[in-house]
Amino acid sequence: MPSMSITIERTPLNLQWEGQQIQVEQLGIRLPFARKPENLKDMSASGDYLVYVTETRTMTPEEFDGFAANLLVSRDWLAGKGGYVGQGRLCVEVHAPGRPYLYVDPSGGDYARYAARLG
Repeated sequence: MPSMSITIERTPLNLQWEGQQIQVEQLGIRLPFARKPENLKDMSASGDYLVYVTETRTMTPEEFDGFAANLLVSRDWLAGKGGYVGQGRLCVEVHAPGRPYLYVDPSGGDYARYAARLG
């Protein structure tokens, strides 16, 4: 089966956020974000934002499928994270083998309030 690989630059940065300096990685592309998608099929995204990755969460394919099917469910590991800064969003990168990359900005909540998909 043919495959395709994409390389996206990630630039380490320090950002000022709520009076503190945080370390992030800025993706080399902008992504559109969906607001409060129920699942991956419900993602109707708009705009384009810089993506600032604050952390990466690696899952098994089964864990990812459960997460992606229920994006509005509360998750402790998202609580209090994310936010809008400058022209971008502070995101948790979520990935599993054989699945797309998701960039989740809970904007202080504990669910995928804003989400972008790559792949």
